Amino acid sequence: MLVACSSREPEGVASTVQGQAPDGMVEMHEIQAAYIGSGSTGGGTVYFRGQSYPFRVGGVGVGGIGLSTVEARGEVYNLQSVRQFPGTYAQGRYGFAIGTTSGGDLWLQNHDGVIMHLVAERTGLMLSLGGDAVGIVMGR
Repeated sequence: MLVACSSREPEGVASTVQGQAPDGMVEMHEIQAAYIGSGSTGGGTVYFRGQSYPFRVGGVGVGGIGLSTVEARGEVYNLQSVRQFPGTYAQGRYGFAIGTTSGGDLWLQNHDGVIMHLVAERTGLMLSLGGDAVGIVMGR
């Protein structure tokens, strides 16, 4: 079974937070579907200053075909208040998953400069090229 996945960061995001301690942690689960365009839905929890805050996630993108689920965990940077966490995050991605599981790094940044660095595991069949916009809304 051929399995591969890789992601690229939006321009220079990793170097922006290099050497910084994370301000919080995040866990996210998402279901993605694509046929020419792509869409996703899911949810997660952000852990910030000893509290946990649930959120919903949805997104749209261009390019791709398939269906997959994604489980991701990672760090949150540049978060001074939980009010900065929701919003639209830019995501650059490319890669594919066939069958069992693939994984990779994912970098997301919103309009307030909040950055998420996620390590993701994807299960399913997915070929994707292009960019995504991921929207986060607080609450379940």
